Amino acid sequence: MCQSLYTCSGIFRKQLAVTVLTGCLILPFSAFSLTLQQAEKIALNADPMVNSFNASSRALDKKSIADNTLPDPKLRLGMFNLPVDGFSTTQEPTTQLRLGLQQAFPKGDSLHYKQQQSQWLARSSLAHASDEKLIITRDLRDTFLNLYYEIKAEKIISDSKALFKELVKITEAHYAIGRVKQQGTVNQQDVLRAILELSRLDDRFVQAQGKENEYRAVLAQWIGNKAYEKIDITFPELPALPATIDINEILTRHPAVRVEALKVKADNSLVNLAKQDYKPGVNAFVEYRKRFGDNPNGSSRPDMLAAMVTLDIPLFTKNRQDKNVAASVEKTSAAQYKLDDKLRDMKRTLERNLAAYKRLTERQKIYSRDLLKSAKSNSLASLNAYQAGVTEFTTLMRARLTELDVRLGDLRVRVDRVRAQARLLYITGESK
Repeated sequence: MCQSLYTCSGIFRKQLAVTVLTGCLILPFSAFSLTLQQAEKIALNADPMVNSFNASSRALDKKSIADNTLPDPKLRLGMFNLPVDGFSTTQEPTTQLRLGLQQAFPKGDSLHYKQQQSQWLARSSLAHASDEKLIITRDLRDTFLNLYYEIKAEKIISDSKALFKELVKITEAHYAIGRVKQQGTVNQQDVLRAILELSRLDDRFVQAQGKENEYRAVLAQWIGNKAYEKIDITFPELPALPATIDINEILTRHPAVRVEALKVKADNSLVNLAKQDYKPGVNAFVEYRKRFGDNPNGSSRPDMLAAMVTLDIPLFTKNRQDKNVAASVEKTSAAQYKLDDKLRDMKRTLERNLAAYKRLTERQKIYSRDLLKSAKSNSLASLNAYQAGVTEFTTLMRARLTELDVRLGDLRVRVDRVRAQARLLYITGESK
């Protein structure tokens, strides 16, 4: 009879069981094996913040066009001097129907600077979208790599559990026959020690599974249910770092720095906009005046035309114009300080991660060149010596545990090195 089957890698995933005439055929729920590159693509395509910043940029681009457009003209229509005793348009010679058009012209180049500010902010939003993509890529890589470590650590621990189970059997067999070693008789304590270490491995395996579940949950915020699929066991590869890293060039063109730099330019536009208040604003007015009836001599009354220009006179600037300019200058200074802080933080982050990457590269070489081979040879030699009765069980346990720790350490160093590389790629602006 065919039963429901499950696979376990920290998260139980149901598989599809299909019964056929010849027996039971088990088909996996999904043959999908998630790679880091696939996870990045899914996350970047679905992220709402990137779309939000892009939409804000488009909105500011459209607003910049409106900002450089004159205000709508005003139409004036009305009756003047209409007598209320009879509401006759011909009774009084001063009665007029007036039709006028008024147009305001903002002060100085204020329209230009308003447009300029919106354009700088639009570019800042685009840079923010680019930075958000880099942040998502960096954080997703970090989570994926930690998840990969836990899955591979489970495999290493499982391999060690199989070896320890064999050691338990060997120790129990030696104890059952009362085998005597050169160092003493195999006693019950050796058996109990072997069982204890096996239980400790079970605990380490469960801990790794718990962390795997946590990292899958974090990964799910970017890629949804795909986070609970099978993870590709191939060691994740990232784009190579630049051969040389020019910190000044990198920081100048990094999206996170450009966001702040463009905000400084937008605030500079506000300073120039505030200075336009020292210039007069202009309002132009043209009016056609229709007159009714005739003059006493029988001639018709001529229509009239009025034209007028009004100007703002910025005489008292101490409490308004001066203060607005000063406030805009302070706002620009605040934006510049924020830019300086961002540059300092990025530089510090680059130097810290570059040092970590170099240190982890050296450690990886040590593991691959010496530690892995030495630990494996020591473990094998200890097993042979124990079986030959020339060494104690404690020595064998210590050798086996050392080999396990070295294998996990090698995996941790390789994963941490790539994590440091991912952080450096964020700084260098390389996401592909």
